[in-house]
Amino acid sequence: MVLGISSFTYGWAIGTHSEQPSAPMSESNLIAKTTEFRLNCLQIGDNLPIHSFTKARLDSLKKTARHNSIRLEIGARILTKENLSSYINLAGELHAPLLRFIIDGSDYEPSICTVIEIIKDALPKLKKSNITLGIENHDRFKARELAFIMEEVGSDQVGICLDCVNSMGTGEGLEYVADILVPYTVNLHIKDFKVERLPHKMGFTITGAIAGQGITNVPLLMEKLSKYNRCQSAVLEQWVPFETDEENTIRKEKQWAEASMKYLTSLPYFNSNIKHQASIL
Repeated sequence: MVLGISSFTYGWAIGTHSEQPSAPMSESNLIAKTTEFRLNCLQIGDNLPIHSFTKARLDSLKKTARHNSIRLEIGARILTKENLSSYINLAGELHAPLLRFIIDGSDYEPSICTVIEIIKDALPKLKKSNITLGIENHDRFKARELAFIMEEVGSDQVGICLDCVNSMGTGEGLEYVADILVPYTVNLHIKDFKVERLPHKMGFTITGAIAGQGITNVPLLMEKLSKYNRCQSAVLEQWVPFETDEENTIRKEKQWAEASMKYLTSLPYFNSNIKHQASIL
């Protein structure tokens, strides 16, 4: 399993649906960060939508990633037949072996049967292109529903992108979700977090944390994943709370990334991988 960063490692610096920085981080900046951390895996998600890139921009990304020995992975949302087909083409063009997909969109929530049908229809194309599709646990579907989808699809070309926090949106904790979804996991989103009671004691808030400083038990998760040998990559994602302004928030995000990567690269699951990567860059 290779360790990497994601465009969601720097969500504020790249920009969100509602907040755009004055000088957004680009894919070139992300590649530079990947090499700075001595990694060779970068996942570009839907906050930096690949389908909006020009041909020249795609070619430049592919060339720069190859020059720096970086494994590119791409991500998208809204799992329609057309969108999935388009992104399989883009993954093939970029030589991206893994395509991570969020099923839903703001006004699109397909049924389980529809999801299974769409994925099954794409299997020949995924197999021909040697691309693994990772379906992310993202708010709506519970872990057992996602496992059912995986069983019905029944292909090594398709698995789960396991996010450490998203299933809290369905009322399911990580250890419970992991026990169900780890056997299908092809990509891990390492995201640490804290759950804190509100001052009036009526409710909780879920906020991000530096990796290793929240309640995500990364070593336990890695032990579970190692039993199945299906997970290709683990990428750092962050939920950094907004500070007083853009500048301070982006500075904090950068500091968190550095501290998180220092923790992750100290783990035995990744440190031998890091040494190897350092030798090839």
